Amino acid sequence: MIVRIAIGAALAASVAGAGYAKGSLSGGGFAAAVALGTAVFVAGGWGWSLTLIAFFVSSSLLSSLELGRKESLAEKFAKGRTRDWAQVLANGGVPLLLAAAVLVFPKTARLASLGVVGALAAVTADTWATEIGVLGRSEPRLITTMAQVPRGTSGGISALGLAASLAGGIFIGVTALLLNRWIPGRPGAVIAAGGALGGIFGSLVDSLLGASLQGVYFCDKCGVETEQKVHRCGERTRLVRGLGWMDNDLVNFVGAAAGAAVSILLAVLMR
Repeated sequence: MIVRIAIGAALAASVAGAGYAKGSLSGGGFAAAVALGTAVFVAGGWGWSLTLIAFFVSSSLLSSLELGRKESLAEKFAKGRTRDWAQVLANGGVPLLLAAAVLVFPKTARLASLGVVGALAAVTADTWATEIGVLGRSEPRLITTMAQVPRGTSGGISALGLAASLAGGIFIGVTALLLNRWIPGRPGAVIAAGGALGGIFGSLVDSLLGASLQGVYFCDKCGVETEQKVHRCGERTRLVRGLGWMDNDLVNFVGAAAGAAVSILLAVLMR
């Protein structure tokens, strides 16, 4: 076990260290990523870890895409492209809980593995949808009313964003499929389908929560909507819709949990 922990910590530190050096992680984000990566490796081995790395690397690369165009939308989002500890746990919290479940109850390993696929597919799908969708030419529409909304609006969807979301889920599903030896007894079709369906479903849950319950604020000084309680200009914003305690990190966690649930349910139904 000590050797396994050491290997997991070294792997997590090397990947997180590269992310920190490139500005993808803050200091707190680095520490959280190392803890998360170590726990995931100890519980799930190389399969879980490589799938987690696939999410992190692909998302970090996409966040750097067309930075100039995305800069104009930065005031809308609660946080920038540098992930802090809360964002790391929002995206990796479900795999972390599943890792804990496996360590306490080893017999849950098979279903937990599929849950990890679904959770990582969901956060990958959501991240890809955001990073690619905001670059589209057409304005997005709010998922609940289909009314046109400005780019970067919580709960906004577009054809390009949905396509990116599906691609992200499939990407994780295929990654897990290539590593299917770490999910003994599960056919590759179930693994791939769990990624694709878990990804798109989790991403849609994320968008629904973003459009309905997530707290959205308004800066009277700048005249813009934002997810920030204190705007970039320094002005304290006022809540205009949603719940103040339902922030983007919590929305991401719930979306990941939804993706995990779909992946596990699919496996049970196809048993």
